[in-house]
Amino acid sequence: MSRAKKSWGFPRWGEYGVNSDPVGVRECDFEGCPEKADHPAPKSTLSDERWWFCVNHAAEYNRNWNFFEGLSNDQAREFAEREANTNAGYSSADPYSWGGGADKDGVSRVEREALDVLELEASPSPAEVKARFRKMAKALHPDRNPGDKEAEKAFHRVRAAYDLLSGRSKIYKGS
Repeated sequence: MSRAKKSWGFPRWGEYGVNSDPVGVRECDFEGCPEKADHPAPKSTLSDERWWFCVNHAAEYNRNWNFFEGLSNDQAREFAEREANTNAGYSSADPYSWGGGADKDGVSRVEREALDVLELEASPSPAEVKARFRKMAKALHPDRNPGDKEAEKAFHRVRAAYDLLSGRSKIYKGS
């Protein structure tokens, strides 16, 4: 009877896994589910205890989760007030205010500035924006105006305005 080889043939490996303990797999806490549980879910609102579910049962649990279940009205109000006070600084940060509100034409302050830079009226077509950009970029390009710092600055303003109005600006797309 031949004996099984204990080495994989690589000098530093030896037997595979001889020095490691078996790894346990946590099963889903949903009754009767044998799937692997990778998704924690709170057992109750103010507790650190967690259920562990498979992806399908975690989704089902989350759909039916009511954060304030089990809390009295007073406890819920106290919690909401505490959270409002804790998070008050975030609301004052107002990260999306850079564009300003839309005016009567539906154009934000930043878009209006970009239109002014390209010397366009409100609601130009994409072809009009592109044509105006090309005309202005051709006149202001640093290769055409070597050493002219004002023309270089104007070219960068025109380029930024075009990026914003053509939808190529990452900031503009995120708003």
